[in-house]
Amino acid sequence: MEIVKQLAEELGISSKQVQVTITLMDEGNTVPFIARYRKEMTGGLDDEVLRTMEERLLYLRGLAKKKDDVRRLLTEMGLEDEALMQQIQNCQTLVEVEDLYRPYRPKRKTRASEAKRKGLEALADLMLSTLVGDKERLVALFVRPEMEVMDLQEAISGAKDILAERFTEDPDIRKRARKIFMEKGLVKAQGRLNNEERTAYEMYYDYAESLSHIAAHRYLALTRGEKEGILQVDFSFPDLEVMDIILTKNVQQKVLFLREIKESVLDGYKRLLLPSLERDIRHELKEKAEEKAIRVFAANVKKLLLQPPIKGLNVLGFDPAFRTGCKLACVDASGKLLETAVIYPTEPHKRTEESQIALQRMVNTHHIRAISLGNGTACRESEQFLMQTIEQKHLDTQYTITNEAGASVYSASKLAQKEFPALDVTLRSAISIARRLIDPLAELVKIEPKAIGVGQYQHDVDQKLLGTALDAVVEDCVNLVGVNLNTASVALLSRVSGLSPKLAQQIVDYREEKGLFAARHELLSIKGIGPKAYEQAAGFLRIPEGINPLDNTGVHPEAYAPTENFLTMNQLSVGDAEALRKIDVEEQAKLLGLGIPTLRDIVQELLKPGRDPREDLPLPLFKSTVVDIKDLKIGMVLRGVVRNVVDFGAFVDIGVHQDGLVHISELSDQFVRNALENIGVGDQVDVRVIGIEEERERVSLSMKGLNRK
Repeated sequence: MEIVKQLAEELGISSKQVQVTITLMDEGNTVPFIARYRKEMTGGLDDEVLRTMEERLLYLRGLAKKKDDVRRLLTEMGLEDEALMQQIQNCQTLVEVEDLYRPYRPKRKTRASEAKRKGLEALADLMLSTLVGDKERLVALFVRPEMEVMDLQEAISGAKDILAERFTEDPDIRKRARKIFMEKGLVKAQGRLNNEERTAYEMYYDYAESLSHIAAHRYLALTRGEKEGILQVDFSFPDLEVMDIILTKNVQQKVLFLREIKESVLDGYKRLLLPSLERDIRHELKEKAEEKAIRVFAANVKKLLLQPPIKGLNVLGFDPAFRTGCKLACVDASGKLLETAVIYPTEPHKRTEESQIALQRMVNTHHIRAISLGNGTACRESEQFLMQTIEQKHLDTQYTITNEAGASVYSASKLAQKEFPALDVTLRSAISIARRLIDPLAELVKIEPKAIGVGQYQHDVDQKLLGTALDAVVEDCVNLVGVNLNTASVALLSRVSGLSPKLAQQIVDYREEKGLFAARHELLSIKGIGPKAYEQAAGFLRIPEGINPLDNTGVHPEAYAPTENFLTMNQLSVGDAEALRKIDVEEQAKLLGLGIPTLRDIVQELLKPGRDPREDLPLPLFKSTVVDIKDLKIGMVLRGVVRNVVDFGAFVDIGVHQDGLVHISELSDQFVRNALENIGVGDQVDVRVIGIEEERERVSLSMKGLNRK
């Protein structure tokens, strides 16, 4: 119940909503299924809230287990202090639990543990409490050769070691010091190389920033520069303030051994507390920066996956290159391969006329109406060739630049080998680039999300956390759009709620053996797909030419009976849009015994069976006239496509070799705190050129005064 209460407070929802949702998750229901088909139970929680709850639930359950483990270990040690146990129970983070357990944790041999073995802990206690007396006589009582304490100095040193460790393991001290460090500390960087040498890290060659204000992307840049040996990263903390807190807490009046205590405070701070907390703070900063970077990456991947498909057109995929030639692949509107070729229009070959003839023949033979040009190496040179060929050969086609990130990963994968065993790896990349235009989602699910490459510092963050977050995004996107049961690949089916890669393969095998599915319920005849898997998956699978028209909608089979009653009662049919729009959903829901959100969703599905939510989005931007940075002029306004969004702004493809940067301060006339709230990958935007650095191939752009809605 504590977890339920905490989640309710964090998410701003009721405890009942949290409890019901946790129960649904524990019963094996997926986030897409809960979000879509259990709205009445959860109060309409969407997939974003559910994902956050899922993540926090995992953390809080891990925290609860850690508390139980620590309490058990302390009890086994004979430490049953009720106040300590309550402190552990009240902890809100794993760090707090670790701080409380630290003084009791079994340790390897330390200077303090050796001093305790020699019987010097009593001397340490005496130092803290003795106000007056003869120091030497008091310390002499602890000089015991049989305990390996040979003289006064050795006794004092041992007692100081004990105090140093005791002070720095105090949970309250650690908590207060950590807070001060984060509020008042600085992170600093110096360039290890010649400061004249230009690198991506040159802005950090002489750099300092408050820990409380440093942005995620800057901290990740510092850690990467440090890892690459280009930067030396250090921290500056208010040392005296923390040491004063330690001394004040442990010494309330002037004691006989004040000098020795101060020495132990200094030693403990520098030798034990500072290195330990610096490690903690590095970890905390990196964790927060990673969390932000992963959120940005996930948002970008979602936008890319939900780019609208180009329907009904044959497409030519154009994978640009220099020495090895440009690879071409023609596919039909369903993505079926028609022909491949290699041409050499770029340096060093420059076989322009021959390449134009080959391209012209392929375009005319296969009725190509759209060309998908990959944005990799030689993209702009290939674009110039394409523009020239389309104009000179009067080709009835258009081209667009397509993000090709991950195409090479797909082309070398087992899936690509199985699809095209006889084709060269590079030609498979051209096929992927073509298919990304026909259906970005269906093609991109074949690639590990991390390889899609829209984010910042994706190689510097925790790869397991990144993979988990991106897998969730892909799952949500696939289930939002829905999947054609009779055409979907194993890669696409395996992302459907309730289906594993093994079950997805069994569905494809069944389809190849028995033929196309005529009804959703046929899934139940496949070995391994039981009632639970069917329940989770069925609503997200579509059969366009099925026996039951509801099988081509997002209406779940569990709602078929009330849906059919609804249609019969109102003398309606699937797709009868005009009549369906006039329905009083609240009144009908009462008559049918359905929840209002469920009936509202059913009506939306009946309005347009097989509807693809991506259809409402703008199509890719075709054809550009700017192809060289020399063509740009300050003040020029251009139409471009957002290729990547990061903490500090967005990169926009305006047709030159390098994408231009719209800094976050130039995204809007209004203050922008988060770039993702204003712009997303794939958005088409108007930008104004405000800076050109030809030597460094950098273009600065602004959206101020443009793109007003």
